[in-house]
Amino acid sequence: MPRIIITLGDPAGIGPEVIDQALAAIDLPRGVEVEVLGDRSAGSPGKPDRRSAIAALTALHQAVEQLKNGSADAVVTGPVSKEGLQAVGFPFPGQTEFFADAFGVTDYGMLLTGNTLTVGLATIHEPLAKVATLLTEDGIIRMGLLMAGFLKRRGVHFPEIAVAGLNPHAGEHGAFGDEEIRIIAPAIARLNAAAVATFSGPSVPDAIFREAALGKIDAVLAMYHDQGLIPLKLLDFDTAVNVTLGLPKPRTSPDHGTAFSLAGKNLANPSSMMAAIHLACELA
Repeated sequence: MPRIIITLGDPAGIGPEVIDQALAAIDLPRGVEVEVLGDRSAGSPGKPDRRSAIAALTALHQAVEQLKNGSADAVVTGPVSKEGLQAVGFPFPGQTEFFADAFGVTDYGMLLTGNTLTVGLATIHEPLAKVATLLTEDGIIRMGLLMAGFLKRRGVHFPEIAVAGLNPHAGEHGAFGDEEIRIIAPAIARLNAAAVATFSGPSVPDAIFREAALGKIDAVLAMYHDQGLIPLKLLDFDTAVNVTLGLPKPRTSPDHGTAFSLAGKNLANPSSMMAAIHLACELA
């Protein structure tokens, strides 16, 4: 049976308490073993510092070691402070990129899934001003194929995935930008030629998430971080899970941050952590 490891995240944040609450509340599949990695004594609730950031980073390295040596089958990562990590030498924009680098994976992606929406991102942690220059046919295709594989792994036989446009009204035939014509539409044609799922679009960004929320499609491939995460967090804040696609072993994470202002006050909601643990067990 699978062995799941959970990193504590920054011990000055809400990670320790939501992990404790989640493990106390959920029924794990029979035989699943869980271990929490991290030094709880390295931080005071609500008071992040260099010591708490180093503890968070140490737990991440321990998780990679266990995943690589075969002693763990999946990892759930607690919330970290990107600013804190980068202050102690973490060169990545987020944990997604950290795990991809640790496994030498270039074909990877960030997907978030909750009770209502499943959203993949064509670009991840990038400045909005750079998104249009970073979009490529190959990048959209790579993410579309990863999303199709994830949905099939969860039992969707032939997924229906909508690909969002980048511009208002999906560019309106070039009136508001031509990325849909030059990049997104050709990528969709190539994705459909792969015959692994149905890909539609370029879809009007301000309407397609409603279609997904109504269950008319299985997932949306968004062009940039906030385009996908704003509707997801609006509808699924307490149940959303962050999944890194393309790794040799599953990595999930709750879709919230360290919430230092809530730490130690018993106010944090463990629902997203519970969902992340459940999904890690399922995928493992």
